[in-house]
Amino acid sequence: MGRNKGLMSEALKFELAKELGVYDIVQREGWGGVSSRNCGNLVRLAIERAERSLMTENRYRS
Repeated sequence: MGRNKGLMSEALKFELAKELGVYDIVQREGWGGVSSRNCGNLVRLAIERAERSLMTENRYRS
């Protein structure tokens, strides 16, 4: 089974990397240089943002 590409835009990934302080690692070594822990933190941040976005969206629909 192949991986689902394109769930997060590259711009969002870079924004989250900057927020977590790992952007310099990504620039030097690529995404493979980022530790598993920090990759997990990137995913956690992305999920938090998506949840906040959905809550905001649902408030305006109600």
